[in-house]
Amino acid sequence: MDKYCKKKTIRTKEEKKSINNRLNRIEGQIKGIKKMIDEDVYCNDILIQLSAVENSVKSLANHILENHLYSCISEDMKNGKLESIDELINIFKRFNKN
Repeated sequence: MDKYCKKKTIRTKEEKKSINNRLNRIEGQIKGIKKMIDEDVYCNDILIQLSAVENSVKSLANHILENHLYSCISEDMKNGKLESIDELINIFKRFNKN
């Protein structure tokens, strides 16, 4: 747990359920791809499924980022915690890596 920052984000029960549902769908997609590999499915079909997983992960990341901006970052700004700007810059840099 040392690799995580010490801050916490309190999420509602509904938000946790929504995120976990999305993660379960992504996990199901990954398991489906593993099965496709085992069954020697054509590369193009696997690549299409990998693209779908990538889009699902990006969509979830954007959802979490949006919530982060409206909750954690806006609260920090109200409290004068400008170091959150540096945090955001670093997050955007990670999102823009290829």
